[in-house]
Amino acid sequence: MSKLDSFDLYNIAEELSDEERMIRDSVARFVDERALPLIPECFDAGRFPEELIPEIADLGLLGSSLEGYGCAGLNSVSYGLICQELERADSGLRSFVSVQSSLCMYPIHAFGSEEQREAWLPGMAAGEIIGCFGLTEPHGGSDPANMKTHAKRDGDDWILNGAKMWITNGTMAKIAIVWARTDDGIQGFIVETDSKGFEARDIKAKMSLRASVTSELYFDNVRVPDANRLPGAKGLKGPLSCLTQARYGITWGPIGAAIACLGETLDYTADRELFKRPLAANQAVQLKLADMGRRITLAQLMALRLGRLKDAGKMHPTQVSLAKWNNVRMALDIARECRDILGGSGITLEYVPIRHMLNLESVITYEGTETIHQLVVGRELTGISAF
Repeated sequence: MSKLDSFDLYNIAEELSDEERMIRDSVARFVDERALPLIPECFDAGRFPEELIPEIADLGLLGSSLEGYGCAGLNSVSYGLICQELERADSGLRSFVSVQSSLCMYPIHAFGSEEQREAWLPGMAAGEIIGCFGLTEPHGGSDPANMKTHAKRDGDDWILNGAKMWITNGTMAKIAIVWARTDDGIQGFIVETDSKGFEARDIKAKMSLRASVTSELYFDNVRVPDANRLPGAKGLKGPLSCLTQARYGITWGPIGAAIACLGETLDYTADRELFKRPLAANQAVQLKLADMGRRITLAQLMALRLGRLKDAGKMHPTQVSLAKWNNVRMALDIARECRDILGGSGITLEYVPIRHMLNLESVITYEGTETIHQLVVGRELTGISAF
């Protein structure tokens, strides 16, 4: 019998269409040839590789699952594979694409007017207009209903005041999708970042997602025309549906991080000799590697099934929570284990596990903490909310 693929033990690639495999392979080439040579330096320096944005756009990765307006119109599995390959490079790269696509372009596409779609989406798909998503607030965290940012009607405009925290792409963005409390419930606004009273500040001294821009946003009497209000979204259902789109991508992304860690650890343990034999010949090491293979395979099967459900219009938000919880926990545990197997070498950026481990500490927290997703699944099982 032929040897199995170490990173695809159940030959899941056979379940993909020719188009899905082509998309995966084209993004993988971009990651190997363009992203991976840059990422360690970017992580070390704490900068996002903005020079890659035109190539990311040319590959059709921005708003890839949306129809029209310069978007590729790919299916959900293809988008998941894009996220997987990007996060094989770095969570920061996948976060950039995820925020632009699922949290900024998606709400304009789903809840915006035709004028708004025509005005913003083509430029966003081309990477000429970068967006950010303003929901989380300094005191809010897992309780978005406790929103303090508010917008008051003033003739044909709205006056926006408040602050948002932990905002990916904040200081790069030309527009911000901002959710604010109004007299008519929570509503979404397209806020142009050159508006008077708008300020974005980078969050410094991060030890995670260092190759990503993370910001604070401040609104001091920012005047927003009513033409920039998203007419199709009222209440928390709007922003939460955006988060479901983003969380779906996150169910795939960490698989790439886990594969990167396992691949490097397989090479390291094959080459490193201790007590006159390769480290890979040690039973304790093989048990750990085998468990990594098991957990990656389970995550791959879960992500693929979720993608097929999403494409069929049958995906339930609780299924997304279960996959986000399982797959990010899987990747974080594998990154930590690989870091340990590499010993002292594991703490340097010469090897990938420490970088992925630090990034995944953020991924397991944002778009709903692990505990929140556990409670979502618990509520589904019991019919009782423990929030």
